[in-house]
Amino acid sequence: MLLSTTDVLQGVEIESYLGIVTAEVVYGSNALRDFFAGIRDIIGGRTGAYERVFEQGQKEAIAELERRAKRLGADGVIGIDLNTGTINIDQTGVLLLITATGTAVKIR
Repeated sequence: MLLSTTDVLQGVEIESYLGIVTAEVVYGSNALRDFFAGIRDIIGGRTGAYERVFEQGQKEAIAELERRAKRLGADGVIGIDLNTGTINIDQTGVLLLITATGTAVKIR
């Protein structure tokens, strides 16, 4: 399956547009990871634990986007956009949200 962040594919003809596809990945927060991230906030530097969570989440969101596009009969997804955010549960809990969106296409 062809996956692209661009809307136009050089040398590829799009036969039909099958619609928008979306995928969401949600991770719960982790007390130990949050503790070490808090220390990084104080002393400075990158928070590797959260970088790995977002990296894994983006991979999973793209894989889910591809699965959903295949169910529509697509052999490509163009205009892919990845977004990250949080969902506040209460004063102590936050979920990490990663979404992928694109247009499923049939390629000639």
